[in-house]
Amino acid sequence: MAACAIRRGLLSTVSKCSKKRAHRILSVIKYNSGLELNRPRLQCSSCGLSNFQQTRFMSSRNRPEGKVLEPVGVFEAPKHHGKYETGQLFLHSVFGYRGIVLFPWHARLYDRDVTPPSSESKQDPPGTNGSKEVKGKTHTYYQVLIDTRDCPHISQRSQTEAVTFLANHDDSRALYAIPGLDYVSHEDILPYNSAEQVPIQHELFERFLMYKPSKSNPPFTARDTLQAWQEKNHPWLELSDVHRETTENIRVTVIPFYMGMREAQNSHVYWWRYCIRLENMGNEVVQLRERHWRIFSLSGTLETVRGRGVVGREPVLSKEQPAFQYSSHVSLQAPSGHMWGTFRIERTDGSHFDVRIPPFSLESNKDDKAPPAGYSF
Repeated sequence: MAACAIRRGLLSTVSKCSKKRAHRILSVIKYNSGLELNRPRLQCSSCGLSNFQQTRFMSSRNRPEGKVLEPVGVFEAPKHHGKYETGQLFLHSVFGYRGIVLFPWHARLYDRDVTPPSSESKQDPPGTNGSKEVKGKTHTYYQVLIDTRDCPHISQRSQTEAVTFLANHDDSRALYAIPGLDYVSHEDILPYNSAEQVPIQHELFERFLMYKPSKSNPPFTARDTLQAWQEKNHPWLELSDVHRETTENIRVTVIPFYMGMREAQNSHVYWWRYCIRLENMGNEVVQLRERHWRIFSLSGTLETVRGRGVVGREPVLSKEQPAFQYSSHVSLQAPSGHMWGTFRIERTDGSHFDVRIPPFSLESNKDDKAPPAGYSF
């Protein structure tokens, strides 16, 4: 009966989505994520639903000879209310990797696709490229570990070393990365459970998490090392603001992070990283060709950056591979500023259109960032 309830919950989740969203979820599961539902073996007399097991596989195009489907666990009903606990196993609904939740972040989501009431509309501040001001709403994101077995299969769609930091080093431009760490929105979590004691392969898994069979699902709990690591590294890990805007079915989500300040040539240099996700919400195949950034600093400078693609790539966004996620960095000689811009997108017929990058603030925290602790490189 419990299994029936889980299956009902999963199916009702899809049925409550719009047809377009439901199609995208199923497409991700079938083509993009590398997930497949085995064909029915038994049918439940109580609910009439076929018994199935969630499995994971590489597509036939990329799968080496001799490889077989690999079961990973059983789906659970996604949560519409509340948040997932530390130790929750999940599959990413867009990128398809296996992961585990470390801890949640409560961010402010500024969604420019939501039209505010006319009484709340305000004049656009200078330099925001005509984008309307919106009020943020609280949204849950999660700090997660990515299974290292999946990193090679998602590297063309999402960076697996996107969480970077400034080390306590004389070189002010030295950046370091923690591999297999990601930020995941609540709606991108497809929860599942597994009987394995070590279901995720990552060098930090057993340092951060402990298996407790007596604990109800999830059977993993945080070790003291995870709690200490979170507290010490909270400043540069913290996710506080998320910005989102859609242009012609291409949705751009930006998450900025303040990394800290370094001294260089008798001046202060402030660093930020920003994570960007592009997602094709339509059916048309498109390709990102160019980027155009405007970067304003509190010191009064306005910089323009143009270039081909992003991080050396020109990703194609299709219904089968709808999203691309990457991180980059910016430094200013002032404690604050803001950025905005456009991506030039090309259709299959050779025509182009510009997709707006929602404007976002670059704000420094009052206290200087401390270098990461509790992790050796």
